[in-house]
Amino acid sequence: MDTNGHQFAKGRCSGVVDLILATRNAHKSREFRELLQFQIEDLTSFPRLQIPEETGSTFEQNAIVKAATVSKAVDRLAVADDSGLEVDALGGAPGIYSARYAGENASDRNNVEKLLGELRARNEKPSARFRCVIALARNGRLLGTFEGAVDGKIVDLPRGTNGFGYDPVFQPNGFAQTFAEMPPSLKNKISHRAKAIAALREALRELEN
Repeated sequence: MDTNGHQFAKGRCSGVVDLILATRNAHKSREFRELLQFQIEDLTSFPRLQIPEETGSTFEQNAIVKAATVSKAVDRLAVADDSGLEVDALGGAPGIYSARYAGENASDRNNVEKLLGELRARNEKPSARFRCVIALARNGRLLGTFEGAVDGKIVDLPRGTNGFGYDPVFQPNGFAQTFAEMPPSLKNKISHRAKAIAALREALRELEN
């Protein structure tokens, strides 16, 4: 059972080399590799495979449909995540729309500028959290979901050059640095994705036993 109380199916896993990450996002793939501590293929190896549109209303729904679709298409274990930033003053936005908050094909800079502009206009406390949900599937069937979150606040101006997305404006509670100011080794110990991947890693070990 995973950290959310979901059951995941028992069975023999043929090894981590058969695991594929349902993304073409190079930043995300690098974080997964560093956190899982083994090499993992992503969809750059399958240029013709279409990733399903994120039409779900939750991070979990989006992660599940991507993992299930890809695992069936490539006949391998597949993992997919959906993650984003939830800002309390904005009613949880940008949430599942984090990657396209400023519009389809928006850049990270566009999204950050829109976020900061809306917060300045509201003049409210910038409490926020990063949330990540990972789904694991095989042959189109869900094996489990794994969630991680980290609370913090939005800073007035972007700081730091590491990371991606909203990392330059997110400062986790208990730290004076934004995610983008932290060395990757520190971020990868405390981030929302790190927490979700830690739970995923335990599930993968259990599948191999």
